[in-house]
Amino acid sequence: MHPSPSTLSAIFRQLCPRCRAGRIFSRSFLLFPRTNEYCPSCGLKFEREEGYFLGAMYISYGLGVAVIVLFGFLLWEFAHWPLKRAAFWAILLFVPFAPALAYFSRVLWIYLDQAFDPE
Repeated sequence: MHPSPSTLSAIFRQLCPRCRAGRIFSRSFLLFPRTNEYCPSCGLKFEREEGYFLGAMYISYGLGVAVIVLFGFLLWEFAHWPLKRAAFWAILLFVPFAPALAYFSRVLWIYLDQAFDPE
């Protein structure tokens, strides 16, 4: 039997927070992941109630703002662009990362929820 991966490793590999073996997402239409209703390994229900992932939206928003600010600062500092131009390009550079950040936020929300309310 293989040892369970660390929490950080399981988060980045998008594994179930309880068993760290089952995948949270399955592939679906056009390679966009779809959240499994239950963990394929241990049966943990990922979406506990209607509107469950509302908390993930707050995580996604916070991470998105942090990434945009980081991009903006790097453009402003190293390209020596005016602040408005750096902010505009920071937002444009962020757009391709938005879907991945939304899925990552769901994983973080599931782990946070399991930490505070295991069942």
